[in-house]
Amino acid sequence: MNGVLWGERIHMSQQQEDISLRLCEVRARIGAAAARAGRDPAGVRLVAVTKTYPAELIREAMRAGLRDFGENKVQEGAAKIRELEPLWNGEGAGAPNDKHCFHLIGHLQTNKAKVAAMIFGMIHSVDSERLAVELNRHATAVGSTRDILLQVNVSGEDTKSGFEPAEIRSALPRIIKVCPALRLCGLMTMAPFVDDPEESRPCFAALRELSHELRGMTGADQSRLGRELSMGMTNDYETAIGEGATIVRIGTALFGHRGL
Repeated sequence: MNGVLWGERIHMSQQQEDISLRLCEVRARIGAAAARAGRDPAGVRLVAVTKTYPAELIREAMRAGLRDFGENKVQEGAAKIRELEPLWNGEGAGAPNDKHCFHLIGHLQTNKAKVAAMIFGMIHSVDSERLAVELNRHATAVGSTRDILLQVNVSGEDTKSGFEPAEIRSALPRIIKVCPALRLCGLMTMAPFVDDPEESRPCFAALRELSHELRGMTGADQSRLGRELSMGMTNDYETAIGEGATIVRIGTALFGHRGL
């Protein structure tokens, strides 16, 4: 066997083993955090954040047992999905299915909504009515329903996108009315970047409370807003689970720092 090819196979095998070990640790910590909160760990969905990592690493992560992958940029995610599409046996790599799902977790510009609606199984970062309307238009055009989360800027930081809490209270009924092709699965937020994850707890608690409030205020249409709460990353996902996170977005804890 060619020495270079043999070396590549050894590298991939080691990479998959490393990911598998990290995945076991992350799942154990998810389970412990859920247990402390009196929750079923099965109610927490792990999205592996693969932004800036190559498609080959995603392939190894799939072999290790990961099923959900989060990308920040439409173009980068689209390129990886095209490269990995043969793994879906022609089913369409971005379509929600029982095998794998790609999530868009980064900011989405309206001019990229068409592509995003076609390739991502769930879009976490819907941060305006205008974007929701665009996604609905493109989903309707192809006769599909797109899973989305409404991003809320709970922390109030100028550097973060998202609806303000007061804004989403008035926007939600309008989105429900004019966007029938969108499945409003729940809410998403990004907590401030802090050293102590406990400092993020009020942010996560606020999103949980806002979700409960919004599902109550939508009246007859309350089923249109789901219970998903996408919150928590490598540094604070255990705290987020304690406050009700149903989706955690984890990269570094699974793959190490970029370049390692």
